[in-house]
Amino acid sequence: MTDFCHEGWSETEPATEEIQRICDEVKGQVEERTNTKYGIFRALQYRSQVVEGMNYLIKIHAGGFIYLHVMVFEAYGGKLSVIGVEEGHTKEDPLVPF
Repeated sequence: MTDFCHEGWSETEPATEEIQRICDEVKGQVEERTNTKYGIFRALQYRSQVVEGMNYLIKIHAGGFIYLHVMVFEAYGGKLSVIGVEEGHTKEDPLVPF
């Protein structure tokens, strides 16, 4: 079971197949927000928060030294929406809600 910490966010965990599936689904939304096409879009880590649905904060490797932190909201029923993207992260940066 996931442990929850400050402000209801889970601890950082390794990405799962489900988190990668979410990333694959929202890749187009992220590319629109950043005005960039990504060849690689691999989920590395994530945190989650139960709200009226689920928030996910995901660290994504987008090729080379490009790491993104992406906030995704999953509504009841499964609709996924990107609610934030932070560029300019490194592999070592912690996942901090923004």
